[in-house]
Amino acid sequence: MIEVNYNPDVLDAIANLSNDEVFTPPKLVNEMLDILPQELFESKTTTFLDPVCKSGVFLREIAKRLMKGLEKQIPDLQERANHIFKNQLFGIAITELTSLLSRRTVYGSKKANGKYSFCTEFENEQGNIIFDNVQHTWQNGKCTFCRANQEVYDRADGLETYAYQFIHTDEPEKIFNMKFDVIIGNPPYQLSDGGHGRSASPVYHKFVNQAKKLSPRYLVMITPARWYAGGKGLDDYRNEMLNDNRIRKLVDFENSSNVFPGVDIAGGVCYFLWDRDHKGLCEVTNKYDDKKVTSERALNEFSIFIRHSQAVPIIRKVVRREKVFLNNVISPSKPFGIRGHYKPVKTGVPCHFTQKLGLRYADPNDVKDPNELKDKWKLLIPRAPIAGQTDFSKPIGFYYSGNVKIAKPGEVCTESWLVACAFDTKKEVLSFKSYLFTKITRFLLLQTVVSQDVTREKFIFVPYLEKYEIEFTDEILRERWGITDEEWAFIDSKIKSVE
Repeated sequence: MIEVNYNPDVLDAIANLSNDEVFTPPKLVNEMLDILPQELFESKTTTFLDPVCKSGVFLREIAKRLMKGLEKQIPDLQERANHIFKNQLFGIAITELTSLLSRRTVYGSKKANGKYSFCTEFENEQGNIIFDNVQHTWQNGKCTFCRANQEVYDRADGLETYAYQFIHTDEPEKIFNMKFDVIIGNPPYQLSDGGHGRSASPVYHKFVNQAKKLSPRYLVMITPARWYAGGKGLDDYRNEMLNDNRIRKLVDFENSSNVFPGVDIAGGVCYFLWDRDHKGLCEVTNKYDDKKVTSERALNEFSIFIRHSQAVPIIRKVVRREKVFLNNVISPSKPFGIRGHYKPVKTGVPCHFTQKLGLRYADPNDVKDPNELKDKWKLLIPRAPIAGQTDFSKPIGFYYSGNVKIAKPGEVCTESWLVACAFDTKKEVLSFKSYLFTKITRFLLLQTVVSQDVTREKFIFVPYLEKYEIEFTDEILRERWGITDEEWAFIDSKIKSVE
């Protein structure tokens, strides 16, 4: 007879609804609960809300802690369970299906008042885990609450519309008509916005902002980390988060698969503890490569959030020493007004198309040159130099000889390229190229990048030097900016060689 000792938690193995609606593993849930004050689980009056129930795992793990924490205060097991489930745990499911799953997880029965429910005092099937089939409110083709695209989500009855109850109201406090001490969860991440290809807009920040409106004592949520440097619809949210000194702890993961096995979320994920009564610095913890680095710092020291605490002193040195940065030098998108889908013509202005098409021609009437770049020597760099790389825990290259081009005077390019520099001589372009290829320069760029698009705004920490006459090396830049051996080792570990 073969003995099988493997007894996994079913919520560890359950398949995700999608990459945007990710089930949270119990291990991660407990890590998030660990950053809360643990005396919360020893009080009969602490109330908890998960406004985005999918599997019910948050409420289940909270129930476990309360059952243990209240054992002496309420010795009778059934009485204790009834009190906890009826008075302390509340949830809002994101779909009808997840409402049934959550009740089964939390109450032991898909009906809260069912025969096998852990709580014997519920009089209705929903209990405290509710689901109402709310609808989008359409105006000019968009939902006024979540900005979902009407063409995509205005569906027939019976089909899921992803109109999440918690954020489709101006009065979230009326959903339960009560105050909550703790709001915790893992919100949906994005919705298709009807744009080109698989274009989607973030939605997770709307859940965070809605939860803050309820003014809980504590708020804990896990979201993508793309808000660190902005992104579509996230600039205001980033500014609010960076300037909110009630964020007491932030835990960052460069690789999403470290917490969500098999799920690839570009730029990684993070969870945070927002403490209504806290005013001060934030404890930032970076987890990567089986390492854990913790520091205490202000989130708003820079205009974006610097993920790695080890990078902060390096950036400080560079910013103190330099005055002009490449975000003011590199061209904007469409440097010559030519779209990426532009079709080459037989004769005209020499134009660099995609890597695959190479050098072709553009109609002179279609070429714009507002920044007077056309008649100079230019270094062209791809707009998406790391397309396909979503795991930022691995070394990143950005640029190398095979994906940049030197454009001669008279040549232009489509929006597949940015003009990194424009000089009167080829020698200056080659010098700039050597500067761009140093690991330190690309490391400074890395601090602002959380997706494959690398536009001029991402170069805010990369200085523009006074002269480009020499071949730059990391040794030259280390001396210029006072980079220590320890700092260099960290830089070297994060950036690929150009070879």
